[in-house]
Amino acid sequence: LNERHFIYFSEVAVAISCAVAVILLKMFAHNVFLLANYINAYLKLPYINSLLPIEGILLTVIVVRNFLGGQIEKGSSRILYAVAKRGGIMPKKQMYAQIMTSSLTVGLGGSAGLESPITVTGAAFGSNFAQRYRLSQKDRILLLACGVSAGIGAAFNAPIAGVLFAIEVVLTDVTISAFIPIIISAATGALVSTILMGEGVLLSFSQQLDFDYRNFHFYVLLGLLAGLLSVYHARTFRRVESFFGRIKNKAYKRAFFGASLLAVMIFFFPTLFGEGYETIKVLAGGNPHALMDNTMLEGYQGNSLVLLGFLAATVLLKSFATGLTLGSGGNGGNFAPSLFIGSYLGFVVASAINMTGLFRPLPVANFTLVGMAGILAGLFHAPLTAIFLIGEITGGYALMVPLMIVSSISFAVSRQFEPHSMELKHLADKGEAFTGNKDKNILSGIDIIPLITPPGKLLKPDDALEVMTDVMSDTAQRNFGVVDDRHQLVGTVSFESGRSVLFNSFRQKHTRIQEIMSAPIYISVEQGTERIMSVLDTQNLDEIAVLQNGKFAGFISKSKILEQYRQRLREMVIDN
Repeated sequence: LNERHFIYFSEVAVAISCAVAVILLKMFAHNVFLLANYINAYLKLPYINSLLPIEGILLTVIVVRNFLGGQIEKGSSRILYAVAKRGGIMPKKQMYAQIMTSSLTVGLGGSAGLESPITVTGAAFGSNFAQRYRLSQKDRILLLACGVSAGIGAAFNAPIAGVLFAIEVVLTDVTISAFIPIIISAATGALVSTILMGEGVLLSFSQQLDFDYRNFHFYVLLGLLAGLLSVYHARTFRRVESFFGRIKNKAYKRAFFGASLLAVMIFFFPTLFGEGYETIKVLAGGNPHALMDNTMLEGYQGNSLVLLGFLAATVLLKSFATGLTLGSGGNGGNFAPSLFIGSYLGFVVASAINMTGLFRPLPVANFTLVGMAGILAGLFHAPLTAIFLIGEITGGYALMVPLMIVSSISFAVSRQFEPHSMELKHLADKGEAFTGNKDKNILSGIDIIPLITPPGKLLKPDDALEVMTDVMSDTAQRNFGVVDDRHQLVGTVSFESGRSVLFNSFRQKHTRIQEIMSAPIYISVEQGTERIMSVLDTQNLDEIAVLQNGKFAGFISKSKILEQYRQRLREMVIDN
């Protein structure tokens, strides 16, 4: 096989592997859900829904601590970090760690989704396949994206959404040559999933849906609410997860505490159990009162106002439930919760408007489905993925116009409050992921360490200026770091700063380095290229001292960074 044909073969192999992983995860989660419903219906043990998540989260922590080295990188943000900072390299254990842990957490009722672990698994398959056959960094990142697109395509039988997710979320600077491999991978994943996985497991809707232009303003309202709710979910989730993150060295206590709180919530709101896709189908299917089965409000099933209150409370509590699930030690993602919250929001908005009797009846099923796109677009800042995902799982594009309206408005509102998506925010704040800013992306991708000029001869404050002139006469060194006895940088001196005394033999002999050195202006390697360039520009410097792990590592010049920037820019133009 030539190189191009091998890439085609590789993307199909990665897609099939990813689709099999999707099938295993989805089938396990679906069957546990059916088992829990069977126990509820026939054995009359409604509290089983509360006990299973505790077991799932505790088992997840046991697996992580005893079989996965004590930690696991969760969330699709790890894919973004691998692309931006590691050249598409992902650890081998991600090929199985996500499947093991998320199946226990979400499969046993944790209030999160499987799509994030699926995408990480697919990305790991692609990355490690490329590493195994020593492919270039460009092809490694391409296969990583192929794994992501195959995962989404297989999970929803939505290949177009898989392609768009890989492009919108993973590859911010996609090239034309990458489209075909990503499309083939998404189609392969969807095909394998369709053949091997039962239709009841997939999130799909078969009813005929139509758009009435007279409801336009209500879809605008739904978009606004979806954007605000997206911000609420993202911030609430981060606060809950951050709270548990402060509990150090008590993994089992943290897991039991968080899982117990989740269990209490699921006891009162069974709809928070697991991914929640089955309840979405119930909402869209026209029998929402069934969601109050086995709850303390079961006797009020005929009361539409109580039902709306129950569903509205579920929407607000889902953010806490997902935060508890992941913060306490479980593994999962926010893709499924976004669809869950969106569907409930759409149902509540349409039903509440209908209950007023002031307007012609709204199609509640339409709002239920379109609401999913609104929250997905708002949380992940991926409006195209949201539009086409809902279009594909509904079996047509009759709702394309309201999907566009709601997704675009939600995205705009969410971005006004949160410049970066939920998955990208903490990485973008640290400069560890690509964003829509191409200049920033190129700078973030430059490896600083090879550009650092070694420190050469280090001077002490008490050294005579003759020491510096002797070094300059024998070497090309023109910049010097001045360090104390603990090797801490206390100043810098250069040919330019010492020019006035360097050519005076008397002053050379009687001048100490500390008399001509400048207070150190330095920056840490860990702060990244963008920050280094900002300091160079602000201070009007051509070179700056660099620290690595707190120690003086040498100097870096603006010219070297700009040369690397131009080289990266040329490579991007050639690729396109």
